[in-house]
Amino acid sequence: MVHQDFERCVRAVQSKDARFDGWFYTAVLTTRIYCRPSCPVVPPKVENMSFHPSAAAAQQAGFRACKRCRPDASPGSPQWNERADLVARAMRLIADGVVDRDGVPGLASRLGYSTRQVERQLQAELGAGPLAIARAQRAQTARVLIETSAMPMADLAPAAGFASLRTFNDTIQAVFALSPTELRHRAKNKPTETTGAISLRLPFRAPLFPDNLFGHLAATAVPGVEEWRDGAYRRTLNLPHGHGVVALRPQPDHVACRLELTDPRDLTTAISRCRRLLDLDADPVAVDALLGEDQDLAPLVLKAPGRRVPRTVDPAEFAVRAVLGQQVSTAAARTHAARLVTAHGVAVDDPGGGLTHLFPEPEALASLDPEKLAMPGTRRKTLITLVNALAAGELDLDIGSDWQRARAGLNALPGFGPWTVETIAMRALGDPDAFIPADLGVKLAAAELGLPTAPAALTARAARWRPWRAYAVQHLWATGDHAINRLPGKDLP
Repeated sequence: MVHQDFERCVRAVQSKDARFDGWFYTAVLTTRIYCRPSCPVVPPKVENMSFHPSAAAAQQAGFRACKRCRPDASPGSPQWNERADLVARAMRLIADGVVDRDGVPGLASRLGYSTRQVERQLQAELGAGPLAIARAQRAQTARVLIETSAMPMADLAPAAGFASLRTFNDTIQAVFALSPTELRHRAKNKPTETTGAISLRLPFRAPLFPDNLFGHLAATAVPGVEEWRDGAYRRTLNLPHGHGVVALRPQPDHVACRLELTDPRDLTTAISRCRRLLDLDADPVAVDALLGEDQDLAPLVLKAPGRRVPRTVDPAEFAVRAVLGQQVSTAAARTHAARLVTAHGVAVDDPGGGLTHLFPEPEALASLDPEKLAMPGTRRKTLITLVNALAAGELDLDIGSDWQRARAGLNALPGFGPWTVETIAMRALGDPDAFIPADLGVKLAAAELGLPTAPAALTARAARWRPWRAYAVQHLWATGDHAINRLPGKDLP
């Protein structure tokens, strides 16, 4: 754990190294304030520093969030999207709002462990249990609502997940050393309406190369569910308490996010899913450093540092789309998906116009008439088997799922070969080491770079890229002249 290496943490704080934001938090013993490592204020004396693995741990130890660097809004630790162990799976589920909706017993049930086991492991590694971590997350959600909406505090408290107005007030005062009203008065951009869109910034660790990230999402967008408009990727979101529409626009030092939600209680979940979609909690310096050691990949990494893996807001949706995309062009896959959306998706209102439906859930697709699917019979069977397994809960692709168990479940279904399984592992499960050597784009790029093209030989050659092979795939795909490699209307890098 980074926070246990005192000297390394001190060096990061003294150099204001933003790469470590979210990895650990610096608490100042004299002021009782905790900060990001990159906080712009003069670093405290070494003897006054202590380090914590999470904002929740710092808060539990009695420290308040710095008003300058806003450590509660740091990018998330890369560990939770890089690892597949119990703690990482729990953190992904907590970020998605599971504790707020289902409590700690619900979290433990999703993970397949006892409540006591989950609490013990989180406490041991993060210095805080699931309730404290969820509380810290609720405080940050409340701060976003306080500063970006004019919602009355009595309505805002339950929307942020607090059981009572008193608990809400006490938590905000304890975490930020300001009352909710004082926080709103300090906001730079004062909200003017009680309802409507919520605008916020999604931070990330630099560098970030947006071209393939947003280009892929725009090129594969399903009509009615997704679109690229005026420099922003827009899509509908199916959320626990309702639905939403999000617009995500890349900026030099953040991603601008505009959310319109039917229920503000979904704000935490919506933010988490957008961050996951764009892989914003990645550590690009570590990824690029390892891939750059390979003389064949190094020129690609130097040309476009900070590539991310475009992921998904809904693993089940992506699995369905992966099957639709088997052995067909991107345009054909979009057409197949659009037909399913029109026939089975829930209609929604888009205040901005252009988006019309949510992508249909597995339960809605389970009633599909196979004869009405304009695709080969074998692929129809694959699709029907997949949606039935998802609808029955026999296949778990949730963000807290066990990656290897999910792979085994997919491999057991008819029509699922290595390409489909690893594509789902990369984009839906979020495994940073997923690798698809049989992909045509990967094979063409490998041939151009003088790498082996046979899947087994290329897999052996790619062993040196572990655990970041999914990122290597992004670089390989970038060697081709394809729309997924660039932003709409922008030349290839």
